[in-house]
Amino acid sequence: MEYRNAICYSGYREGQNPREGIYPSYNQVKEDLLILSQNWSALRLYDCSTHARLVLDVIKNEGLDFKVMLGADVGAEMNNPDCPWGAQFSEETLAANQEANKQEIERLIDLANAYPDTVGYVSVGNEASVEWTDHLISVEKLVEHVKRVKSAISQPVTFCENYVPWTYKLDDLVEALDFISLHTYPVWEYKTIDDALEYTKQNYFAVADRYPGKPVIITEAGWATASNGRGIDEWNASEELQAAYYEQLLNWTREEKILTFVFEAFDEPWKGDSHPQEPEKHWGLFKVDRTPKLVMQELFD
Repeated sequence: MEYRNAICYSGYREGQNPREGIYPSYNQVKEDLLILSQNWSALRLYDCSTHARLVLDVIKNEGLDFKVMLGADVGAEMNNPDCPWGAQFSEETLAANQEANKQEIERLIDLANAYPDTVGYVSVGNEASVEWTDHLISVEKLVEHVKRVKSAISQPVTFCENYVPWTYKLDDLVEALDFISLHTYPVWEYKTIDDALEYTKQNYFAVADRYPGKPVIITEAGWATASNGRGIDEWNASEELQAAYYEQLLNWTREEKILTFVFEAFDEPWKGDSHPQEPEKHWGLFKVDRTPKLVMQELFD
């Protein structure tokens, strides 16, 4: 995979929420991409919604130099009793999700074909096979989605997932994919900054060594800058720690030429619960008002 400076992007600001269909405007997305274009040339998107089409339009209309990993936002097709926050659904809901997922996969195909110069790669889903997910899908169905997409587009196809499922349950999926995309979050697993990079390497090579004939990239790695203690100790989330991990991660992945999408560009206040220090809201390299956090202050004055 060609090495690029890469980052995950969702443009939702205060009062905006994809679950409620409240999306950023064209000009807001343009503002974001002009910021990001100063340092990154690859973006990861998570769905095929109005937001994704806006991003692709802005890149095309404004002549920006980005390659996009376009993703499908897929819902649960199975109940998952192992999900800590609940993933039990009615048969009607699961059936509706199956139909919605088919439609999302078709949108993925349509957008990849409509923007062939911008969409460089696609993903058929995100964290839909890990044991704690609230949108569980069978490996067989993921393979089905991959085959459908590969039959209809020219771009390489992947699936984005936590590193653990790649090590024991996704062999059939790997066979169908063009490359593997893994997520690694030392801070979610109670690692300190002193252990973080070594743990990231262990996660990566646990997968890469298992599949020596398949390219492996990182599609999420980052460090939260605030926490209310839910899953991440408060003392282990800060702008200083984020900056330290980012530097270590980029030094290693650049040297090894591992394509790595840093998580993420901007804080997203719609995510997680209502607590203002909920860690899901605080992964951005930039605050929600688009001012740079410590990690970016040298590059963005």
